[in-house]
Amino acid sequence: MAYAEDPKSNRLLAALPDADWQRWRQHLERVDLKSGQVLYEPGRPQVHAYFPTSAIVALSYVMESGACAEVALVGDEGVVGTSVFLGGGTTISHGSVLIAGQGFRIGAQMIRGEFDRSDAVRHLLLRYTLALLAQISQTTVCNRHHTIDQQMCGWLLHTLDRLRGSDVVVTQEVLACMLGVRRESVTHVIGRLQAAGLIHCARGHIEVLDRGALERRACECHAVVKKEYDRLLPHDHAARPDAPRRWAWPASDPAALAAA
Repeated sequence: MAYAEDPKSNRLLAALPDADWQRWRQHLERVDLKSGQVLYEPGRPQVHAYFPTSAIVALSYVMESGACAEVALVGDEGVVGTSVFLGGGTTISHGSVLIAGQGFRIGAQMIRGEFDRSDAVRHLLLRYTLALLAQISQTTVCNRHHTIDQQMCGWLLHTLDRLRGSDVVVTQEVLACMLGVRRESVTHVIGRLQAAGLIHCARGHIEVLDRGALERRACECHAVVKKEYDRLLPHDHAARPDAPRRWAWPASDPAALAAA
């Protein structure tokens, strides 16, 4: 028997009214999301929207030169694939799994139909989109006006908000790509944060030792974005558990997932 986390570990799925949830639950498909897995690419139609429960997805832009920069993170608070229900069909951004975990997906046609059918669904998804746009906008400002030290502290805080625990599984190469800076710059910042006792860095892992100090060292951008998410999204479901509830749920076909 395949097991999965409670789909309502995702903040948006948890907020669906019961009448809408009864329709949605018949179409949700559990997916195991692997680090580096591409969920959508620029210019290609998106055939699913993804609701992470324990995975974290990075939304980024890739230049013709191959340089990239992250503009937003999506975890159990949101959905990956807003263009599916907003009517764009495709996007110029790139969505890939940053930290492996689980989630649920739903077909593009289904979520578009629900967006048109239900006022509650439409309002919920539009409010989430406003929060996501706030994160993208604040990231742009942060990258332009704040130091790499501040940006990295903010990035770690955004990631912790979406994790169980304090261990961020990410390489320095990936982190440099996410921040749009050279790896050497990341190495220097990690060294300073580690020397100050804020983090412990091992191969492919960054453990946050002092979140409070990290918040004090970061710029205001993390707090601004968090406040906007808290303002726009509902809070009526249980807090994230240390150990996820296990539900029997139909697993996705790995071959179909690879073709998504």
